[in-house]
Amino acid sequence: MKPASASGNGLAQGMDLRRSHRFALVLPLKVEWHTAGGSPFQQDAYAREVSATGGLLHMLNFPAPGQILTITNTATGQTCQAKAVALRHSPEGEVQGMAVELIAASETFWGLSFRIKKASNDLVKLEEALRAGGVDQQVLRDFRDAVDYARKTAWVVYEWQERQARHRDTASVLPMLASERVRRAIQLAQAIAADIDAQRISADSPAVADLLQAVDQIQSRTSSEPGPDSAAN
Repeated sequence: MKPASASGNGLAQGMDLRRSHRFALVLPLKVEWHTAGGSPFQQDAYAREVSATGGLLHMLNFPAPGQILTITNTATGQTCQAKAVALRHSPEGEVQGMAVELIAASETFWGLSFRIKKASNDLVKLEEALRAGGVDQQVLRDFRDAVDYARKTAWVVYEWQERQARHRDTASVLPMLASERVRRAIQLAQAIAADIDAQRISADSPAVADLLQAVDQIQSRTSSEPGPDSAAN
């Protein structure tokens, strides 16, 4: 795989897409550019890793570094312009893809999957900042649990998006979300019990009464129905 005109490894060393955090992502694209003779050329491609400022594209034929590209996200139909910067090689010398830089940085072009991953990363960074800022441990613990739930839920949403894009079964993802919801409910129930023990919440408050009513609703739905064998007895 070679570009129309490229100088191998050298330019790849100078490429800097690290101005914003990069995320591994498989995203189908169409890439258009003009050949040296001025003829339009279109190539199917997919992104292997992306950031708000660019990405690493894999394709059969590569444009020459410096060429302006029109990239189309085939999942959304959205287009943007980018500049081909350099080929990236593995330590063994294998071509991994063409690094491109978006003419205008965008956090939306790469689609929902990128935004989910970025949001999860931002939450982790915020948690680290709160920890360094000396926030009360109870408050920090609550925030950490909420962030953990958000990240795991975001992963389920990302998995659903990936399966939908690849025309794979998405129904099996929903039980993952339900299981995570149950795990979070257990976590919250334990925290509420600790709050009652510490008298931060009154056991006879209206909020606790509503909670117990919700628990009763769950219990009524999980009570086992008499089976055929028990009916026969």
